[in-house]
Amino acid sequence: MTTRNYFDNLLLRLSEHGLPRPVAVERVATAYLDGKPLPVGKKKLSKKERDRLFWSSQAVRDCPAESWNADAMVLALARYLGQESVAAADLITRVSREAPHALTRAVRHSRLVLNSHSPRRTELDQAAPGNEVVAELCRMLDLFALAHRERVAALEAQKARLEQLSAFDLLIYASLYAFEALVPRDFNAKTPVAPSSTDYQIAWDALTDLLAWKLAGASGSSLTLTENGIGRSIARHLRPLLFESGTAHADEALRNLRAFHALVDAQIELNEFIARSADAFCYDDSIRFERRGDRLEIVEVDPAARSAWQNDGLKLARLHGYWFHRAIEEFAAYVAADPDRWAIGRPENADANRLAWLRALQAQLRLRETYGVDDEVTSGSGQTVDLFQALLSLNLMSAFFQRDFLAAFADRLDASGDWVTALRRLAMDGLREGLQNRLPLTWSDRASKVTNITGWTVTVSEPEGSPRMASAILDFWTCDMVGMAERLQHNEPGLQPHLFEQPVLKFGPTLVQLPWIVGLQNNSSAAINNLRRLGARRGHARDEARRIEAGLARLLETRGFTTLLNWHPPPGFDDPGEVDLIATLDQHVLIIEVKSTFLRRSQREAWLHATTTLRKAGHQLRRKFEAVSLAIASDSEFRASLNLNEGQAAPRCHGLIADTSIECDHQRFGGFLKVSVEELLIALRDDRHLLNDPEGLFSGNCGEARPRDADTGRSAWTLYPDGFSAERFIEVIETEAVWNH
Repeated sequence: MTTRNYFDNLLLRLSEHGLPRPVAVERVATAYLDGKPLPVGKKKLSKKERDRLFWSSQAVRDCPAESWNADAMVLALARYLGQESVAAADLITRVSREAPHALTRAVRHSRLVLNSHSPRRTELDQAAPGNEVVAELCRMLDLFALAHRERVAALEAQKARLEQLSAFDLLIYASLYAFEALVPRDFNAKTPVAPSSTDYQIAWDALTDLLAWKLAGASGSSLTLTENGIGRSIARHLRPLLFESGTAHADEALRNLRAFHALVDAQIELNEFIARSADAFCYDDSIRFERRGDRLEIVEVDPAARSAWQNDGLKLARLHGYWFHRAIEEFAAYVAADPDRWAIGRPENADANRLAWLRALQAQLRLRETYGVDDEVTSGSGQTVDLFQALLSLNLMSAFFQRDFLAAFADRLDASGDWVTALRRLAMDGLREGLQNRLPLTWSDRASKVTNITGWTVTVSEPEGSPRMASAILDFWTCDMVGMAERLQHNEPGLQPHLFEQPVLKFGPTLVQLPWIVGLQNNSSAAINNLRRLGARRGHARDEARRIEAGLARLLETRGFTTLLNWHPPPGFDDPGEVDLIATLDQHVLIIEVKSTFLRRSQREAWLHATTTLRKAGHQLRRKFEAVSLAIASDSEFRASLNLNEGQAAPRCHGLIADTSIECDHQRFGGFLKVSVEELLIALRDDRHLLNDPEGLFSGNCGEARPRDADTGRSAWTLYPDGFSAERFIEVIETEAVWNH
């Protein structure tokens, strides 16, 4: 026993418990995918060591031919094909012979399509002769590789034209580009929802990639901005274009700007090729690619799966509106209690400030109820931050940039018809109106920024505001460019923030902001991903998961359910671990597994979520479902604790995966339905009418008269016209009734 590796030992134990070999092999592959063996003390296997153990194990050597088609083995093969450190002799040739279609799926999911120089690609080429399925797959990969190389080469050629620019220089041209090409011409600073556009996101993603390119090659001194250094950059790259038309310096700046346009276009072309072609090939099972000579064509094979992805995006948009209407309801209650308190700021800014307050409350409600985030969180510097004040500060920044930069630019553009003239007038008017910086990007030292934010932290206990809180808030929204550059240059692990997630860019002592980002971004999404994507390893993350579970339990109890949180089944051979939430009513038993993650933006991210977190959740819930079912059948005290009556019909158990993300909504994992936490909240609160813009705020019909027979309120949209019951609640969830129009 001791001479075997972990996976050999596991296969032996499973076989001794009577599991058929295909089932035992799939369980071993699942353990590999789940990152086992787990660390013992300080001993932790590296990824390379785990790969070596698994691919040399008996489970692989004796894998039945039909087992390669199991999802777990396909995902394991994808992991093998996606790494380069471990080679398993003749593995690919064997699988190509025994299960060529499983190998095709694994190749797709491995993203080998973008890694033509991998030794695994060589192994695939060696397996192709005599196997037409694999040979055709290799021909398709060759076409992808050629298209990818062409786009990478085009991007590198454009980068070479602007190689001499510093990271700050690049942001100057990015800002000019944004005001020329991205800022809306009909910008309305009073819209209740931050503008969102796929075009913005595509361009912002490209600019994020280009900033990373500059950071990866930047010296520490070039990233430590001083007033003199900023002045030199402005004098060379911005001032000539706005104020020195016709000069040699202006011609140079204009050439650089046109080169920057070409650079962004090349980066977008590469990104879109990866997202729409390569990643579609890898992760979109609703389509397949077919080769027509030297071209690849997309054939739709599952329209329902493709529409499901689109519907998930529509659900996210409706949820944004739902939480905004929830914020309006709370705001109305606050105003009713103290009308004078909510005159925010100067009268001319009151509407924009109230809107910022509503957006901050919208994000706080969502973070609190969906993600379990407390009223205080910890910033990257370790300081405690009042969440609402952090949200309000960002939304007030957005209101400022919307009003004084974007809307003001749009007005001047409408008057002049020329974007350069509009920017020039905006800058000059800022100087005349109190020496205000109205250039297309702004900068300040930390002390000045803290002073500006302090006025937004006024509370009853801090009537003058709190500089300490302002400092912590600033850290919460700040991305350190020097630290990011060091990670990129040393290939250290770590997530790169999107520009909207941490929109204050720290260059040494200087903080830079981009009005065209902060004024247009969705601050609710920024806050969620700041905490749940960038801050997923925060010490409070586990407490937040507990609060999600407890919040669901409280809502279930208001509907008459008996709940049990964090129950530990008796230990057994296949330890299921802690059961997050059990709820019972009318002999129905809900067994709920809760997962909390972040907002995803691509099919690749959604696929990774499905094949890691949700796949694992399905296996976990299967074991927990069995443990709860066994305890109900055999333990009278357990039944009594759940208020299950002995004399009535046998309890009916239902397993649910409740996930904070919308991806893979209403799909099944391990046989169990996955739903969003927000869907459960709305179903229990019975307020789905708020998903449908009852006041017409987002449809542009706000304040318009409604037909007398048009009831947009709760009574017309109730999910329980005959009263609430466990059976109806389960039906509502299983039929997606929350989302029905």
